[in-house]
Amino acid sequence: MTTATSFTVEAARQDIVITRVFDALCELVFKTFTDPAAIPHWWGPRRLTTTVDVMEVRPGGRWRYVQRDSDGSEYAFHGVYHEVVAPERVVSTFEFEGVPGHVVLDTVTFEDLQGKTRVTTRSVFQSVEDRDEMVHSRMQSGATESWERMAELLARA
Repeated sequence: MTTATSFTVEAARQDIVITRVFDALCELVFKTFTDPAAIPHWWGPRRLTTTVDVMEVRPGGRWRYVQRDSDGSEYAFHGVYHEVVAPERVVSTFEFEGVPGHVVLDTVTFEDLQGKTRVTTRSVFQSVEDRDEMVHSRMQSGATESWERMAELLARA
């Protein structure tokens, strides 16, 4: 079973599917994904510092993370939780504040694989163009690095 992060990006569709298998129990992976204290240790590229501004993990709750680079530039992201079913699923929105108005709907599922956990994120964009812009950004390398960082954090747990 592979632990590499895989991306499914089909032509003329508005979604991206990201899958990764973690060598950890489903409950631990879900907890790490939803714990504000854990987010700075795995979310985003290592070269950026991530701060959790707000994280209310419940239906209707908000989240906002701010990342800073070594020059002090800030990049903020926010959204709203629509569904939280522990340890199975989180549905929330995602918006990069640097490009407001381009909201993504993320559904993250956690599948128990007898000691391992498959995490699948399906991100649905408002248009194919929005999806394609995300694909051409550094999204894939950032997402891969985030999942690698999460695997490292889980291995220490």
